Amino acid sequence: ITIFQAMLATFVGAVLAAPLSFLAAKNLTGKSKLLSWLYYLTRSIFNFLRSIEALLYASIFVFWAGIGPFAGMLALTVTTFALIGKLFSEAIENIDTGPIEAVTATGANRLQVIFYAIIPQIVPAFISYLVYQWDINIRMATIIGFAGGGGIGLTLSTYFGSLQYHKAGTVVLFIVVVVALMDFASAKIRESLI
Repeated sequence: ITIFQAMLATFVGAVLAAPLSFLAAKNLTGKSKLLSWLYYLTRSIFNFLRSIEALLYASIFVFWAGIGPFAGMLALTVTTFALIGKLFSEAIENIDTGPIEAVTATGANRLQVIFYAIIPQIVPAFISYLVYQWDINIRMATIIGFAGGGGIGLTLSTYFGSLQYHKAGTVVLFIVVVVALMDFASAKIRESLI
């Protein structure tokens, strides 16, 4: 459950953050007088949401949705949204302007410039950030489980609470193995993309 909880949170958070990351990129909206307010608003939302710890989100969502994986997934989604939005916007800000100028010179409109000059440059970075965030979310899902967010963390908390340390030790070993495997896999995926 923990791995899928982290995967779902990463996917939903990224889907929500991706369009807003274009608004939070200074080179796309920050330079225009008309759109600069969108840049500052979007950046402020990302910064505000990132400033709150995932455990606090877990406590809030456990209060709203009850104890279980759904509350944990919502907490991870909010933290993923904020961090991925910031990372995506910074990837957009670091793109090469040459292809943008070339596509613009052909008479392309703004949407065509985004599709043909910006997106091909940012896809590898986006995928790398997503894999990295999924890795982070798997680790965070364990901690969030202690706050009632479901998954293996809740199981671990139950075993510790009922003084079943041998079972808790097995769960801890399982967590270490899963995190090590995910870390190795995500490093290989990121290495192949960049």
